[in-house]
Amino acid sequence: MKRYEGLFILETAGKEEGIKDAIDKISSEITSAGGKVETVQKMEKRNYARVAEKRHSAGFYVNVIFESEPSALTTMKHRSALNEEVFRVLFTNAAPPKPAK
Repeated sequence: MKRYEGLFILETAGKEEGIKDAIDKISSEITSAGGKVETVQKMEKRNYARVAEKRHSAGFYVNVIFESEPSALTTMKHRSALNEEVFRVLFTNAAPPKPAK
């Protein structure tokens, strides 16, 4: 298993109270694909630097660090594309955890 970091930009237009449900849904998608969620970091809502559509001017950013098989990333990308609450997603290799002192 490899360690990955997923940056999810959630569509927040008019439904900011549903952010926790969206994060829970993302975590369950990772788990169902055979991954293990380590950390979920909720970030604040940010305006986009370039606005393609007026209805998509800002999003709620969530950073998720998880372990998964590399083949499961394709499945997670497809499931994220089907999730209407996820506006964008970016998966990268995560740095190894810092050893505890």
